[in-house]
Amino acid sequence: MATKMNSGSIFDAPDLRREFEKVGISLHFIPFIWKYVIKNPNCEWDDIPNLPSAAYSLLRSKFRTLSSTLDSIVESNDGVTTKLLIKLQNGAFVEAVIMRYDTRLGKYGGKPRPGGLRSTLCISSQVGCKMGCKFCATGSMGFKNNLSSGEIVEQLVHASYLSQIRNVVFMGMGEPLNNYTALVEAIRVMLGPPFQLSPKRITVSTVGVIHAINKLQKDLPGLNLAVSLHAPVQDIRCHIMPAARAFPLEKLMDALQLYQKNSQQKIFIEYIMLDGVNDEEQHAHQLGKLLETFQVVVNLIPFNPIGSLSQFRTSSEEKVSRFQIILRGDYNIRTTVRKQMGQDISGACGQLVVNLPDKKSINGITDIEDLHL
Repeated sequence: MATKMNSGSIFDAPDLRREFEKVGISLHFIPFIWKYVIKNPNCEWDDIPNLPSAAYSLLRSKFRTLSSTLDSIVESNDGVTTKLLIKLQNGAFVEAVIMRYDTRLGKYGGKPRPGGLRSTLCISSQVGCKMGCKFCATGSMGFKNNLSSGEIVEQLVHASYLSQIRNVVFMGMGEPLNNYTALVEAIRVMLGPPFQLSPKRITVSTVGVIHAINKLQKDLPGLNLAVSLHAPVQDIRCHIMPAARAFPLEKLMDALQLYQKNSQQKIFIEYIMLDGVNDEEQHAHQLGKLLETFQVVVNLIPFNPIGSLSQFRTSSEEKVSRFQIILRGDYNIRTTVRKQMGQDISGACGQLVVNLPDKKSINGITDIEDLHL
């Protein structure tokens, strides 16, 4: 029998289903249990009404209501960004970031946009990351471990106490497609009751793990795919993203063509602007030619300096603007410039890194997205 210390998260759906099936408990009780736990995070298992008697002893012996704890909350001066530091059962930390938007501030077709306040949650899928991108603080941590599906879902649970989450983006710490099984299980939980998120409001970002891209489309149709491209040619990509050697640009574009054909959806392209590295007019033309046969939205991301780690500089606003004009004007590619949120709390794109040698200092998270959904 598992002890309380190493029992799993109730949100680890495969484990919970397997244990219930073993003793003949109906799986229909699972969403009810999740809903009760979300509404009553400090509950004991015996507090939940109307479960079969076998369920209570099973839950007590094998599961915890929440296996992670919210260690700290850091609010940005911008008033709309909140960073959550979450402590996992194994003592490691991950970060998640809430970004709040008022859709009425924008215009759509020349008229004020409908809607109102909404929140996007940027979720981590791993502790650290194997990809080692040179512009990203998370890459400097190295890879520590994968999160379980329950630990991924619990980030949404913790955040939901602070804000009503409408969109989820997997752009926090880690490469989501390197933790494929847990990612898919976690998203399936988010799509079902009691969370009921729409697949259109979930975005998975990848550096381009080719073999997993089309598998994802089959396993979870309707999601948004964001690709961290960051360079229009393979040699620049390899220079700033060492993992790109394993994912040649030509093969990646072939995989994306197939993904687009099968999904009939736009693909979001993330492109971090590094001064003198990938932000010249020639790079804009190379990127335009690379993407002109695709239905894409290119999101240009101003680089966030990351202290002593940084060997790069931020592109000037003029360069970013010129890059955008070329993509839009010459290639008719929809191109946005990411609004920076949470830089002062190391919660902006590329800044997510947890470095806790003394268990007190908090240093930051990785990729964040505003997809203007």
